[in-house]
Amino acid sequence: MSKSPRISLAEMARQSGAVLRRGDSSNFDPSRGLPPTLADLTESLFFSPGDGRIWMNDQRMLLIHSSAMGHLRRELIDTLGLERARGLLTRAGYVSGARDAQLVRERWPDGDAASVFMAGTRLHALEGVVKVTPLSFEFDIDRGTYEGEFLWEHASEDDEHIGAYGIGTEPACWSQVGYATGYVTSLFGQLVVFREIECRSMGGSVCRVVGRHAAAWGDVSEDLRYLQAQDFRSLAAPDPLPQAAPAEPPLAAAGADPHEIVGASSAFASACHQLDRVARTQATVLFTGESGVGKEVFARRLHRVSSRSAQPFVAVNCAAIPETLIESELFGVERGAFTGASVSRPGRFERADGGTLFLDEIGTLSLVSQGKLLRALQESEIERVGGSRTVKVDVRVVAATNVDLQAEVRAGRFREDLFFRLNVYPIHLPPLRDRRDDIPLLMNHFLRREAARHGRRVTGFTPRAVRALLHYGFPGNIRELQNLVERGVISAEEGTPIDVRHMFRREQLSEETLLAIGAHGALAPRAGDDVPNLLQHLQSTLGREALPLPELEARLLREAVEAEGGNLSAAARRLGLSRAQLAYRLERSGRDL
Repeated sequence: MSKSPRISLAEMARQSGAVLRRGDSSNFDPSRGLPPTLADLTESLFFSPGDGRIWMNDQRMLLIHSSAMGHLRRELIDTLGLERARGLLTRAGYVSGARDAQLVRERWPDGDAASVFMAGTRLHALEGVVKVTPLSFEFDIDRGTYEGEFLWEHASEDDEHIGAYGIGTEPACWSQVGYATGYVTSLFGQLVVFREIECRSMGGSVCRVVGRHAAAWGDVSEDLRYLQAQDFRSLAAPDPLPQAAPAEPPLAAAGADPHEIVGASSAFASACHQLDRVARTQATVLFTGESGVGKEVFARRLHRVSSRSAQPFVAVNCAAIPETLIESELFGVERGAFTGASVSRPGRFERADGGTLFLDEIGTLSLVSQGKLLRALQESEIERVGGSRTVKVDVRVVAATNVDLQAEVRAGRFREDLFFRLNVYPIHLPPLRDRRDDIPLLMNHFLRREAARHGRRVTGFTPRAVRALLHYGFPGNIRELQNLVERGVISAEEGTPIDVRHMFRREQLSEETLLAIGAHGALAPRAGDDVPNLLQHLQSTLGREALPLPELEARLLREAVEAEGGNLSAAARRLGLSRAQLAYRLERSGRDL
């Protein structure tokens, strides 16, 4: 395989209008000092002992005893079993890696390509987790390929695992594998899976890991199983330590199911754990959340892991049925009940008998329909339109709404008694902007699915496209992300990556997103672009030959904070700093003056 020459990202941008395209280890030399260096990363770490906080750029960090994490690890394994504990720690590592990738993207958007990818290894060492030595790596975003091999030394996970369980037959660096997968996947724009092929917990002197893009591995279902927020296995008894539970079908195997749920973020995991808890009961469930967050997908998953899975799942969009027809749709019609009713037909309640009835957009029902629905829920019986007998039904009702039903009750538009009947076990599904750690996984999931569905071959996403999706607000949530990826799969040239223009119209993108992808045009010029000599400009403006830099900096910091009403995060963004950097400079300027 030929090696691609490494050049700086800024030079790549000038040559091709894109960044972070390719890199390899053959010409990666840390001594050349291309950003982000270890010193650059170290400067991102701020200690604020006065208020009990530590910052890595603008993300809060913690110092915690390795032995305490080892104790938590043992508790997880002994309580939940090996498989569940491994999944939890892998997902926690994935989130950490994705957050560090976000830090590097935002701080060094024009950093050296190989250095940006290697920054994850340096951050992991800086955070005290493991020393990483690269043996080889090569990536090419245009071709959608990644291959890397690394040595891990002094892994804290191994220290604690060996101390608790001794040498075994399985690798134990679960959160570290999750971290590497999350970091590289977030930068690369498609799924890159790491596997530990040697481990100190198996008797090796060091740990050895290999990372490849998903297609290069072939079957990654086992890897994906540990990235899923819940495997919906019975919680009856934990697995004994030496044994691993048999593999189950992964929730995110590409093309396996159009109603898969995908994610690893804490917000997503919380919703999945609530779903698993209520699935084995007969309780009524109310899903809440914005349009497009996947309420029907979760409802179908709830049905599939419940005791009613062999019976029908019937979905009704209450907003799509006219008020004059909603009663007949739900409860059925007897022959001759009205003009055109030439035959008797069952309603959705009867069709769902023994199974699950999903009522989407329940808040759109009229007060009359709400009253009839309440009676059906309370009595477990319905009466067809035009009929004279009641029909017993055994149905589990699952409802969903994107409006605040309690506010609707206060406004008199929704019956309070029906609300209490539906709100037995509410599950809130977070919007995509609150689970951005899942975006890379969802991008890869939809890319593979839509490419297979449309018979197209695309090689992933350009770095601009990745940054755009990670900074976009997603008013349409997961449904919108799926549509954007599908549009990109259709619009991109065969054998090329998806770019921003393949997915977005310019009016869809906010100024923040445009700045994140390096777009210009109608945006305001950068400070100083129209000033030929900044020093002379300040001397002339202030009427002073000597410019006291500490005073100027202190004034600039103070005015930025005042302009944002004391909001340090907003003031930091205005100055191109992280919140922690601004706080540090404010404290320093107070001392200097």
